[in-house]
Order: sequence, then C-alpha cells, then structure tokens
Amino acid sequence: MENHKLVMPKHLNHYGFLFGGHLLKWVDEYAYIAAAMEYPGSNFVTIAMDKVEFRKSVRQGTILRFIVEQSKRGRTSLQYSVYVYLGDINEYDKLIFSTTVTLVHVDEDGRKEPLPPRKIISR
Repeated sequence: MENHKLVMPKHLNHYGFLFGGHLLKWVDEYAYIAAAMEYPGSNFVTIAMDKVEFRKSVRQGTILRFIVEQSKRGRTSLQYSVYVYLGDINEYDKLIFSTTVTLVHVDEDGRKEPLPPRKIISR
C-alpha cells in the first residue's frame, strides 16, 4: 500500500524541521489502515514499533511517500514493514525512515483473538 503526506507548518518543531512524533503517528496510522483493509471489520491495536531512527531532517513543503507491506502474520498479530521516502521529484527514492509495526487483533473488549482469514478490500 502506498500513501503520501505533505509536511505542513503545524508538523514542524521549534527548529523548523518535521517533529518526529508526527512521522511516528503517520507510520502507525498507515500500518493500521493496511491491516483494516486486509482484514475488514477487524479491530487492531498497535503493540510495538521496532527501531526508531530518523535518517534525514525534513522541511515544510516536503511530500513524504509511505510504503506499507505485511511482513509477518502470526496467530493473533500482524507485522507491517513501513518505509518512508522523500516524495519530491528530485529525491523520490531517498529512504528517510523505516520500521516494523506490530498490531494485535482484539475483540470488542480488547482481548487478543485469532486473526480471521485475509480479505483485501478492492481499491
């Protein structure tokens, strides 16, 4: 799955660069969206995000490209590899961040439950 995000003034820290917390929020959201589209009607919660290392500072007006791929499926959990690239035409393939997000399938009361069969929603 591919998504894009435009870095706006409200996303910047006091030095004028993208605040890392916004990037982590987007990574988490896009991993959740991928799970929700592959397992419609299911509930997921994020339980882990692997290594967090920001490789390049990002300025206002930058378009970021997010690639999300399911990398592992367990009995109750999913892992998604998330890659963030500069989306600007001159640096389109420059990787600036990557991590693995682990989501757990839960019931209405928040208890872990087995994953249902995968059903990808048509886009």
